[in-house]
Amino acid sequence: MGRVVMLVIGTLLGLFVLFNFLLPMLAGLIKLALIIGVIAVLVFVAVAVVGKSSRSH
Repeated sequence: MGRVVMLVIGTLLGLFVLFNFLLPMLAGLIKLALIIGVIAVLVFVAVAVVGKSSRSH
């Protein structure tokens, strides 16, 4: 009986830690990756436009 209770408490504690610490961290990393991706795309587009305009002159 005591072992089952400890297992349930351990599982709940593990889920608590997972949802309170790991998921926000993952969300932050995904947000950071999205921001970096958007900046990279903008830089790529800017370089492409500048390259085309300088070639056409």
